[in-house]
Amino acid sequence: MIGFEQIVGQDAAIGSLLGAYRADRLPHGLIFAGPVGVGKATTAAAFAVLFLCEAAKDDRACGVCQSCVAMSAGSAGSGGSHPDYHVITKELARVYDKTGTSKATQLAINVVRYELAAPAARKTVLGRGKVFVVEEAELMTPAAQNAILKTLEEPWGRTLIILLTTDATALLATVRSRCQTIPFAALEKDVVIQELRRRGIKAATASAAAELCDGSLGLALRWIEDGVVESAGELNQCVDAALAGESGGDLADLLRTLADKQAQKTLERDDLASKDAATRDALAMYLSLAARQLRLRLAVSAGADQMEKICQAIDAVARAQQYLDANVNVALVLEQIGLALAASE
Repeated sequence: MIGFEQIVGQDAAIGSLLGAYRADRLPHGLIFAGPVGVGKATTAAAFAVLFLCEAAKDDRACGVCQSCVAMSAGSAGSGGSHPDYHVITKELARVYDKTGTSKATQLAINVVRYELAAPAARKTVLGRGKVFVVEEAELMTPAAQNAILKTLEEPWGRTLIILLTTDATALLATVRSRCQTIPFAALEKDVVIQELRRRGIKAATASAAAELCDGSLGLALRWIEDGVVESAGELNQCVDAALAGESGGDLADLLRTLADKQAQKTLERDDLASKDAATRDALAMYLSLAARQLRLRLAVSAGADQMEKICQAIDAVARAQQYLDANVNVALVLEQIGLALAASE
């Protein structure tokens, strides 16, 4: 059964939660805000175990009651077969899409209305309470957020709603005002390396992943599995080559290849996902990694000419990121960055 001991580097967040729990000052709504992959979902599941336990003692679930047994079944964080634990994801949009074509890129009003607001207004099944966890809550449309305001303020019975987000400011002020925000911090690099090594990952790979992931253990694990860490090394070499005067088009071509490869992995996990959205997400990720390498080179550059070239390259990457955000065609985004880099040679 998932517990707080499985969560690393989030003592402050867990302490805040348990403090409110002990003092019986737990609000109906909580916002877990912090980077992706730092333990927000795991903490939500662990706290749900405690919240729903029928015989909790000293901030610890009993592990043997009907609720604990139900929470233990299935994968970690899924809530197993617990009838009063609900995890709400954007993928649920497909359940309510009559056309069968939804790419599930947002949390729409029909999802939160039927998966959160409606069951929150009903009695519990096991009698202890209900917990709703909304993943990627920043993807809720304004209409969806407005649809849960009354539920956040006055749910039926003992109900806890946890919104997981990387950006709390993306939530409406009316939502934030009805919740308590619990900040989750990025993990220390040494902590990420230690956890990766504990999982049997080689030291060199663990160190490279920890360097790239900015304190996100979940991201490090995913990037190792997907080969992103290895690809980042290839990308860095190509960035350095472009700065040395080699063809900027080579970098654009590599970005295209890496983005297509990563998008394919996304589609293998979810064959109903949007290929275009997956490609855009992958390209955005690799552009961020390229920008990171450029900033590192800028920090150690010598000479005004070299600094100017690096700054031009950083500007080219930034424009490409802006074009992606503006929904410009991916091919045009890559063409733009290739031309911009070629002009700086």
